[in-house]
Amino acid sequence: MVVDANADAMGIPRTSLMENAGRCLAHRIIQSRDPCKVAIYAGNGGNGGDGLVAARYILNRGFEVEVFFLSDPDLIKSEETRLNWEVLNKISQGVSPLKIEVIKDSSSLHENDSEVIVDALLGTGVRGNLREPISSAVDVINQSKGFKIAVDVPTGVDPGSGMVTDKAVRADVTVTFHKVKVGLNIASVEYVGSIEVCDIGIPKEAELFTGPGDLLRLVNRDNMSHKGQNGRVLIIGGSKEYSGAPALAALSSLAAGVDIAVVACPRELSSIIRSYSPDLIVRGLSEDFLNPKDTDEIVKLSEKFDSVVIGCGIGREDETSLAVNDLVVEIEKPIVIDADALKLIGPGVLPRRNNETVITPHAGEFMEFSGHGVPRDLKSRIGVVREVSTESGTTALLKGKVDIIARNDKLRLNNTGNPGMTVGGTGDCLAGLIGALLAQDHKGFEAAFLGAYINGRAGDLAEIEYGYNFKATDLLKFIPQAFK
Repeated sequence: MVVDANADAMGIPRTSLMENAGRCLAHRIIQSRDPCKVAIYAGNGGNGGDGLVAARYILNRGFEVEVFFLSDPDLIKSEETRLNWEVLNKISQGVSPLKIEVIKDSSSLHENDSEVIVDALLGTGVRGNLREPISSAVDVINQSKGFKIAVDVPTGVDPGSGMVTDKAVRADVTVTFHKVKVGLNIASVEYVGSIEVCDIGIPKEAELFTGPGDLLRLVNRDNMSHKGQNGRVLIIGGSKEYSGAPALAALSSLAAGVDIAVVACPRELSSIIRSYSPDLIVRGLSEDFLNPKDTDEIVKLSEKFDSVVIGCGIGREDETSLAVNDLVVEIEKPIVIDADALKLIGPGVLPRRNNETVITPHAGEFMEFSGHGVPRDLKSRIGVVREVSTESGTTALLKGKVDIIARNDKLRLNNTGNPGMTVGGTGDCLAGLIGALLAQDHKGFEAAFLGAYINGRAGDLAEIEYGYNFKATDLLKFIPQAFK
C-alpha cells in the first residue's frame, strides 16, 4: 500500500496498478490451464479488486467464472475495487459465463468443485484472527480439490512476519506483485506454495523517494493512552547566542504529537525559553553553557525520556565539547545529533545503539563531522553518506535540495521542501520531529526519512501560505497538517 500510494503521487494511477495486477494474475491462470471453471473469492479491498480484474481477462479466454464476493458491496473500501465491481456486474448481465454471488453470511458458502480456486480475500490486509465470513471461506478454499492461487499473500498469512495467527489459505502458488513480501520468505511452504513475482509497473523511485504512502507507517495513537504514553522527548541545547533553536526543536516535537518535551539548557536561558511558549518545560543547567558538571544530571534525567535531541544552538565552547562527547556515549536512549554537536564529535566517538542514533547535518556540518566533502552529483553524494553511516554506526540524514537518508544498505531520498527553508530554524524543527518519531517507537532509519518528508511537506504548505518569505515558527504551524 505504501509504494502504491507513492506511485500514485508520481502520476501512476492506482487503477493502472490494479489493472496490471489483475491482468498478470489472469495470465498465470491462462498460461497453466485450458479453459475451465474458475472460482474467485474476493474481499472488499484492493486484493479483491485484483481478483475482479482477473475475472474479465479469463472470461475473454473462454473460462467459466464464478465470483464469490465476501462483503456487502456498499462496504467496498477502495475506489478502484468499486469501479471494477461495477464493471463486472455490467458484464454479468450479458452472455459471458459469469456468475456473481454476494456472501454476507458464512451460511451462504458451499463446497466448490472448480478446477482453479483464487484467493483474493485479504492479501496484505490481514490483522489477527479472521472474521466471518472470511474465516469460513478459507475453510472452503482449503477443502476444495482445485488448484489454489493466492493473490499477493495467502489470506491469513501476516505479510511482515509470515506468521499464521488463526488459519490461512494453503495455496499451491502465490502470485505476488512488485516484489516478494518479507513474510512470504519466512512463511511455511504449506501456505504459500511456490512464489511468482509479477511486475505491475511500479518504478523503483516509488520506493526510493519518500511520498504520501509513507505516512501509512505512522504509529496510531491509542484511544486509551495516558499522559506520556505518546512520547517524551528531551532537548539538550541552547547558548547565549542561540536561545530559539532548542525551543523550536521542542515545539516541533509537540506539534508531531508527543505528550512532553523538556528543554535542558544553560541557566541564563531558562527564563527566556519559557517565555516562548507555556507548552515548554525547561530545566536550567549549572552554568551559562553546557559543561561536564552537567553530564551526570542530564544522563540521569534522560532515563525518564523515550528519546533525546542534542545540539540545537548548543555552542562550541571547549567545555561544551567535552560534555557533548560524554553525553552521546552515556545516554542510552535513541538520540538525534544535530547542529553544533556534530562539529564537536567524530564518528569514532559514537557507541553502536543498533543504529538508533540519527545525525542530521547540512553539507558543512557533514564535512566537520566526518571529514568527507559533499560531492555535487547525487550518485556520489549517496555513496559518501552511506559510507559515513556505516563508519559511524548511525542513520545519516544529509540535508539538501534532495535529502539523503542512509543506514548501512538502506537508502531513501526526499525531495519535499523548497528554497524558503533556507531560513534559520527549519533544521531545528526537523531534529525535533525526528526525536518525536523516535519517541513514538519508530526505528532510527524510518524516523529520519519520515521526519524529512513531513518537515519538507510542512515547508511546502507554508510556502503556499506565505511564499518563500516564511519563518521557522510559520513552518511549525503546518506540521500537524503535514502528517495527514
